[in-house]
Amino acid sequence: MLIRLVLAIKQKELQRHLEKKFSLYDVRVECFGLTQDIWQKVVRSCGDIIVISESLIPGPSDTGIAILNDLPENPTTVVLHDRDSSEVSAQLVAAGADVVLYAGTSKKNLTEAIETTLESRRQLSRKERLGPANLEKPKITDFFSANEGMQIFIDEVQQVIPSSSPILILGETGVGKEHLAKAIHAESPRATGPFITVNTAALPEQLLESELFGHELGAFTGAVRTRKGAFELAHKGTIFLDEIGDMPLHLQAKLLRVLQDYEVKPIGGENSFWVDVRVIASTNRDLEKEVDKGTFRKDLFYRLSVVTLTIPPLRRRKEDIPDMARYFVEYFRHKIGRDINRISEPALESLRLYDWPGNVRELMNVIERAMLICRSGEISRIDLPNVVNTKSSNTEQILPYENFNPNAWINKTLPEVQKKVLDQVERQYLGMVLKSTNGRVGQAAQIAGIHPRGLYNKMKRFGLRKEDFKNGSLY
Repeated sequence: MLIRLVLAIKQKELQRHLEKKFSLYDVRVECFGLTQDIWQKVVRSCGDIIVISESLIPGPSDTGIAILNDLPENPTTVVLHDRDSSEVSAQLVAAGADVVLYAGTSKKNLTEAIETTLESRRQLSRKERLGPANLEKPKITDFFSANEGMQIFIDEVQQVIPSSSPILILGETGVGKEHLAKAIHAESPRATGPFITVNTAALPEQLLESELFGHELGAFTGAVRTRKGAFELAHKGTIFLDEIGDMPLHLQAKLLRVLQDYEVKPIGGENSFWVDVRVIASTNRDLEKEVDKGTFRKDLFYRLSVVTLTIPPLRRRKEDIPDMARYFVEYFRHKIGRDINRISEPALESLRLYDWPGNVRELMNVIERAMLICRSGEISRIDLPNVVNTKSSNTEQILPYENFNPNAWINKTLPEVQKKVLDQVERQYLGMVLKSTNGRVGQAAQIAGIHPRGLYNKMKRFGLRKEDFKNGSLY
């Protein structure tokens, strides 16, 4: 985040010197002149570090310093006093000042002292962002998968992590768009910076504009204090704009201007300031259709979609469901304190056959519910919601009848039978899709929702040749 340095110093020459010295790319300096309302401006300034002359603090000093220390930003207070007295310094420290400096000392010493304070503030902000050392951070390996299409997708993600280019994450509700954005941030060079999330669909237009870009004191009715926006808070890190497809057109234009130059102008502000952020946006909408309808700006779409990542829905990688279910059992076992560490094979079969319209989020909710109502050490089908079990009751509807021969399963394990049947289903489905496209692999891959390279690999495994489908001769 940008550090806001507020200067309220009665010596104009000293204030000008410090303003020039600290107007750096990652420090935003705000200076207040000697006006009658200077104290009110300081209190409402939203500063991270406040450098103020003792004489400008309304007396008694301990009360004024306490007011500064109680501000929502918990600012670092630096008090300049005119008397070179250790007794005065001790009194101000006892009153709650974080740093006390004699205003008559050399400008070099004052500058160095404030530089040290700035670095301490940066370290504090970094420590607060990182949280407890043992807190598990999102990572790309959370998206483990045995599905070839998903593996290709993760390879693409790995390639874009090191850059700072904008990313547009697409996918259905519940596939893990925000988790992926956090994982990209956590494994990128910006990992030590902040990760700021803004749900653009959750706030009305005026509040959303203030949330994104901030506002100045008095910018509109009710703006009684300055407010930092998400872009300012995300400086040196990543901003995640969730549900970007729901953003009003008016704000789309302002967002586009920020993305072009990375300069932010708060509501009611006169000057813009530069921020260093990576933008990751997500939506479950088809933005190209929204562009055609005129509800989403084409230029903003092109700016956001420098890199587009589409997370496959869970129903297209059902081979991952058993391992994911076991992972969530272990996760919730520690979170909710239930001694349950297994899930039965019939329950896994029900989970695998269900379509999961809510994707991974729905699977997590189902496992958590099952953990709460389970009365043994193993989750069984009876612990699953009726909708999950109903979907799996007519198993024969998804099996190819000509290959449904239970006698062939004798002396085989359940995983062996599952793999055999799934291979039969997959081969028949791919043959059907290739037939419908007359052997056009790219079009068939798009219908199947997998990468063309993944479809080629599956065709090779199943002995399918695109030439055999050009005249519709098979299947």
